[in-house]
Amino acid sequence: KAPMTAPNFCMLLRKHINNGRIIRIEQPGLERIIRFTIEHPDELGDTRQHTLIIEIMGKHSNIIFCDENDRIVDSIKHVSAQMSSVREVLPGKPYFVPDTMQKRNPLAVDFHAFSEALCQKPAALAKAIYTSFTGISPVVAEEICFLAGIDSSLPAKELSEDLLLHLYKQFGWFFEEVKQLHFHPCIYYQGNEPREYASIPLSHFSSYDKKEYASISELLAAYYASKNTITRIRQKSADLRHVVQTALERNRKKYDLQAKQLADTEGREKYKVYGELIHTYGYNLESDARKLTALNYYTNEMIDIPLDPVKTPQENALRYFEKYNKQKRTYEALSQLIQETHEEIVYLESVSNALDIALTEDDLLQIKDELTEAGYVKRKFTKKKQKLVSRPLHYQSEDGYDIYVGKNNYQNEELTFEAASGGDWWFHAKGCPGSHVIVKTNGEELPDRTFEEAGRLAAYYSKNRGNDKVEIDYIQRKHIKKVKGAKPGFVIYHTNYSLVIDSDISGIRLVE
Repeated sequence: KAPMTAPNFCMLLRKHINNGRIIRIEQPGLERIIRFTIEHPDELGDTRQHTLIIEIMGKHSNIIFCDENDRIVDSIKHVSAQMSSVREVLPGKPYFVPDTMQKRNPLAVDFHAFSEALCQKPAALAKAIYTSFTGISPVVAEEICFLAGIDSSLPAKELSEDLLLHLYKQFGWFFEEVKQLHFHPCIYYQGNEPREYASIPLSHFSSYDKKEYASISELLAAYYASKNTITRIRQKSADLRHVVQTALERNRKKYDLQAKQLADTEGREKYKVYGELIHTYGYNLESDARKLTALNYYTNEMIDIPLDPVKTPQENALRYFEKYNKQKRTYEALSQLIQETHEEIVYLESVSNALDIALTEDDLLQIKDELTEAGYVKRKFTKKKQKLVSRPLHYQSEDGYDIYVGKNNYQNEELTFEAASGGDWWFHAKGCPGSHVIVKTNGEELPDRTFEEAGRLAAYYSKNRGNDKVEIDYIQRKHIKKVKGAKPGFVIYHTNYSLVIDSDISGIRLVE
């Protein structure tokens, strides 16, 4: 929101450069600095020049306004001598480019200067490159090493002269592309998430999906719009994550308690045996006997059975039968309860996975609806139910087959039981929450490559996506059965088909 009163710096710019004309835009070397030279009339109508300098340096970023002699008129941030011993940024002070730790300009460096810069660095090669030359980011340094076929983690000072010369040639080729303005702005995606962008294609990102743009400005707009969307979705999902995490913790504690109580019933059969043996051998017990030593005809071993001396043999037998029956009832009840608790944990983990892969606000609303139906979120009564447009993800295999991925339990249910035909193939990560993946076969036999691509999608959109390999079950849709009364997305199936595969989905085309 714009302030009611314009900041002083803004008023200063209006005074001096309003109705001015930008006559030159420069970047000193490859510094993160842009200089706009602006020509404008002064109060007397004479033509004057001022420079607006943008320093793009993270938390140290600044906008500095200078006169024609590069003397500072004012800046967004004032930097005094107490704040920096390197450079003051104050009205009246001369402007100079900040110290870049003696970094060299990569556009004007010979082999001697190149090797001297790197050999002085004890760091790994990639780090030595981006800390020795201006305008080089860590990802560009990795690219130069990749182009040269040299391990970027090698200590720079240990490179032989031959390797240094080879690296220098690749370095020179890369920056010749920059000099010739051979730019091809592109963003590299892993799934739906942008991982990296560059003005020149990155060979070491060749396994990622690449999207090219007409200009770096268009690229940056797309990249940060996508990043902002992901950030916004994560922020908006925070309340739902809290609901799911709280419910998960509560159910896991309940499961542990039930499992402990169930373990306490494991010895119940011995009480039944005790009762039977007392009935069999208790006829000649003395009235105040504290134990019965008898042959256990189930194991053919002698055992001692503790007795209550104030009770008759029949009463002692009855006591053990009652204890057995009580633990048996407890076991039967707990077996059912622990199964229900386990299913609830699996369900909540599936919702947690859906939150991890949600891409839009409609995805979140669909998950919220599901949690409301499950009783985890309080229902709000509104006059008109909001129409959702969240749909499963649509990919296309290299062989042209359509692959659909459910982003939550509602979509999984719809995909498997409404959209899929009996002959279509269904994929799911084995033993963990994940998306239902459907491959439309159109009545044809699928090639192995499409099976692998669908398997990778099932691995990527599962809770185990971070593992090196993920086991994937796959089966034809006609063999999938819905569990009566179960929560959405829960199915039963029996299959001998499985594959173990990575979760790299770069190269699988996402249909817009």
